[in-house]
Amino acid sequence: MMETTDCPTEGDPLKRGEDSLETGSAPPATELKRGCKEVLGLSKHTKWRTAVFFLSLFLCLTVVFAFSFIIPCPVRPQYRASWNRTFFDAETYDFLAFEDANKDKVADIMFVLKGNQASINNTCDNAGLPSPCVFMLAVDGTNGQTLWERPLEPDFHWAQCGMDKNSERKWDCLLSHSNTLSALDKSNGEIKWQWSPPLGLHCSLPVLSVPDVDGDKVSDVALVASNYMQDQLVFLSGKSGVQIGSTVALNTTETTGHLLHYTGEGAYYLLLQKDTGLYGLALWKIAARAKAGMEVGLKKDKHLERLATATSGLVTVYHSDSLKRVVRTGEADSSNLLLVTGDEVVLIDGKTLQRLWIFNTTSVFREPSFGHFDKDGVLDVVLEEDMRDGFNNTRRVLILDGKSGDVLWKVDLLDSPNSPGPASIYTTNSISVFVFWGLRPSEENSSVPFSVDRRSYMLHPLYSNLLLESENVMDHIVAFKAKLMERGRHAAFILLTGPETSDTEGAVVLSKWKLKQDVPESKVRSVISKDSPTDDDIKQAFNRLRFSDN
Repeated sequence: MMETTDCPTEGDPLKRGEDSLETGSAPPATELKRGCKEVLGLSKHTKWRTAVFFLSLFLCLTVVFAFSFIIPCPVRPQYRASWNRTFFDAETYDFLAFEDANKDKVADIMFVLKGNQASINNTCDNAGLPSPCVFMLAVDGTNGQTLWERPLEPDFHWAQCGMDKNSERKWDCLLSHSNTLSALDKSNGEIKWQWSPPLGLHCSLPVLSVPDVDGDKVSDVALVASNYMQDQLVFLSGKSGVQIGSTVALNTTETTGHLLHYTGEGAYYLLLQKDTGLYGLALWKIAARAKAGMEVGLKKDKHLERLATATSGLVTVYHSDSLKRVVRTGEADSSNLLLVTGDEVVLIDGKTLQRLWIFNTTSVFREPSFGHFDKDGVLDVVLEEDMRDGFNNTRRVLILDGKSGDVLWKVDLLDSPNSPGPASIYTTNSISVFVFWGLRPSEENSSVPFSVDRRSYMLHPLYSNLLLESENVMDHIVAFKAKLMERGRHAAFILLTGPETSDTEGAVVLSKWKLKQDVPESKVRSVISKDSPTDDDIKQAFNRLRFSDN
């Protein structure tokens, strides 16, 4: 039978002879057989490769089609550069909170009103409450539309949001109103639980988020309260609001503030602010007195335990005859502490509770704020000193180095009535934009008498000899915040205005406008007389900024 393949075989002497002429020797018979088999299998492999190729192409086209037409691409929130909401016949309070209520990755705004209604369909009467009542509202940060409204029993005392961070709680905000504490869900305003303190016991801010002490795997809360005779602490279940254990007397009186602090050794301490100084009390000791066994799982700080007094268990963090304020430099429980007394500002290390530096001053009249003036990665301190004398109403804005306490920058402003305190927003350039309110003295006469005018000023640290001055509304300001509404972009100012006196109804206005919206119309003012860039240069520097949330 005649061979039909082109492969050389032992029966094909011509092919074998040609190969012998080229190589000088005849190939072995085993190699000839193997080469023929490989060529015969090549066509089969080629068919499989072709099939795999087309199958892969089909799968790729299917995935592209699915993502292009079936699965929608994420839509970036489209926000308005500015908006405002007006509520008539109402009053409001110094409270603004920012939470992503509708989960669009843009911060929404929460605030509190008192009036007969929040909207036409949401009145006190419809809720079965006395009129006027209290409303907590959540407003969309992109366009100012109402997300939800929650009517509550009057009167309003205080509120605190951001309670769901790093916990398993199903609520975010706590409101103290009437004789009730209400826990609200930030997404819809639903009341998760309510707690009524014993008669005569008045809880104060802030609410303390504490580790899980009742074993339900949900972080709990602690409230410092007073009955006008002594301070007490109450533990509440973060899951249900039920009181855990008994109320604990703290053996202290006349405290003006408190914080929960996390030491370098992993122990929690309740820091109590008194006019004689700042004192710490171990949380495990308080928990053990509330209920036996509750202290299990709470660590002890051996160093601080040795410094505690035998009778009260208090640790003296800093002694002062005129302590006025204690402020954290960051959001973490272990952040450094800034203390303001009658004659000095002191920075305390958050891990060791040791003093880092002291700045001497006798006139700090408002709570300090923080920002990055230089690029060393350490938060710097913004202070306002009262420089008033018999001729003018001047205050000095100072920025202190967070590492050393040295003065990095300062400016004098005429004090305008109802001016908010300083604020700042972080940028991706490792610096912050600082915002101040007041009135810059005229260059012709720095002792201009008290003025009813009010301006806001923005400071770019890389152009520290210049300020951008903007004219602003002259309504009565209840609250003001500078806030990064969306991660990496959309820095804005939030302003809440309302009636000048409490228990007076009028128009309440919540406004938002983009930070960069103020830049084109702002005036450039000189702080130091020296060669300066042009007005366009400084405005372009602000427009080039990109913002950061840390």
